[in-house]
Amino acid sequence: MISLAIIILAAGKSSRMRGKDKLTQNVRGEPQLRRIVCAACETCPNVFITLPDAAHPRASLLLGLNVQIVPVPEAHLGMGRSIATAVSEIKDPSIKGAMIVPADMPELTDMDLQTVAQAFDKNPKAIIQATTPTGSFGHPVVFPRRTFEQLKSLSGDQGARSVIKANAHLRQPVPLPYSHAKTDLDTPEEWQEWLSSLN
Repeated sequence: MISLAIIILAAGKSSRMRGKDKLTQNVRGEPQLRRIVCAACETCPNVFITLPDAAHPRASLLLGLNVQIVPVPEAHLGMGRSIATAVSEIKDPSIKGAMIVPADMPELTDMDLQTVAQAFDKNPKAIIQATTPTGSFGHPVVFPRRTFEQLKSLSGDQGARSVIKANAHLRQPVPLPYSHAKTDLDTPEEWQEWLSSLN
């Protein structure tokens, strides 16, 4: 399989959680952050995770995992800054693509990440973007190395949308089950409702 890096975006403040950290929410017996990082580690050996700083409490959830923590002191400038900082840390020239995975998507599984990675393996010049079964675009997204310089220039809270738009001819949709590609939860009420639905 073509060498790939996975970037887990976990440098946000959980500002809408009113003092709680959504990435520590318990999902099927495991904190959400550790769960999604373990899924990434099952998919490929090159896993980068952005945090506000290396000593952030979230780092304690990563003990024993083979990941590279990427501090993003300017995380307040938006998701784009986190992506740019992490992509700049990909030094290995054999890595041909970067999969961007927001850390707050509790329905994503290791199988989902592997499905997207396998699609990139078959078409390594494409931007591979997960969708719902009905075609609504979501995450993860794999960017080929040819877009890395564009990713390194990102800032703001729109993530990598501008890079996808500028390279729309490269985009290949890959459907994931149910709402796996779209479900992200930002408030205590959303988390409570979603967790209740598991019972």
